[in-house]
Amino acid sequence: MPVRGAAEDEQKVGSGMKARERTVTNEFLRGMPKAELHMHVEGSLEPEIMFEIARRNGVPLRYGSAEEVRKAYDFGDLQSFLDVYYEATRVLLYERDFYDLTSAYLRKAHAQGVRHAEIFFDPQAHTDRGVAFETAITGIHRALLDGRRGLGMSSHLILCFLRHLSAEAAMETLLQARPYRAWIVGVGLDSSELGHPPDEFRAVFEEAARHGFRRVAHAGEEGPPEYIWQALDDLGAARIDHGVRCMEDPGLVRRLREEQVPLTVCPLSNVKLRVFDSIEEHPVRRMLGEDLCVTVNSDDPAYFGGYVADNYTAIRDGLGFTRGEFRRVAENSFTASFLDENSKKKLLANLNAYFAGTQPETLRGV
Repeated sequence: MPVRGAAEDEQKVGSGMKARERTVTNEFLRGMPKAELHMHVEGSLEPEIMFEIARRNGVPLRYGSAEEVRKAYDFGDLQSFLDVYYEATRVLLYERDFYDLTSAYLRKAHAQGVRHAEIFFDPQAHTDRGVAFETAITGIHRALLDGRRGLGMSSHLILCFLRHLSAEAAMETLLQARPYRAWIVGVGLDSSELGHPPDEFRAVFEEAARHGFRRVAHAGEEGPPEYIWQALDDLGAARIDHGVRCMEDPGLVRRLREEQVPLTVCPLSNVKLRVFDSIEEHPVRRMLGEDLCVTVNSDDPAYFGGYVADNYTAIRDGLGFTRGEFRRVAENSFTASFLDENSKKKLLANLNAYFAGTQPETLRGV
């Protein structure tokens, strides 16, 4: 019988340790304290809630049931999703609708370990239908306040301009937002990316900066790396939403690494919208390996197959993320947020305690 050498024993022990490190349970990932920095509140409109609101508001739907709605979620690209997305928002008419929508998201997110959320909303998707800016933002704001009181979950609201509409329309929306400056931490840019480069909105973002709004922008999802450069240089974006196509440009990767620009990556969304064919092909782990400030988020969870912890389990299963990598992603989510430094320290302490196996009372939030 051959004698096993010390090197062979050491190799087997090392292999076993790596296997254990990769064994990250669903329960652990759901409970892990995290922030979500890329989630469109309109994109959390579950079919059941859509039908409930449609019934009480008397809004006819072209679908006969929640199951029929879900069957329509076979998207070929970003635009095919947006067509369904904007159709669904028609049911949102009153303050109560926006309150119910936001509250439902907060409950789901909190159950998946989210302790701080920075939520996008698209006022133009509502004002263009005749719904007052005040109606939408008041309903959302009330829900966020109740989420802080009832769930111990902090939050910020980010207004997004629809890039398929004009820069002039965006400027008008910014004017409508100014009376609610205390309720809105920043502005962003979303909707159809191809053919709508960030630099078209430079003047709007400059004006937003003059009024103290933080700035973020969707770039490098379907659009080329050049759009990420424009978001940084022309819009002054502090965070890039998506940004996955940065990997095509080594110079851009170098800049993002050196400046530690946060990237709010949404793996399930990218696969659902055919940016990548599968989770296994998604670059999020390579991005983390390049020491980029990567965060993982849900984008439009009602449409893309899961909330934030579901995205965590997807990259575990498809890419073999380890506990250490998940810890880095969660740390990034807090440091990349627009929270004050003291709040960030508290949440990072909660995360450290979670990994150490303790659950302090402060785990509920800041």
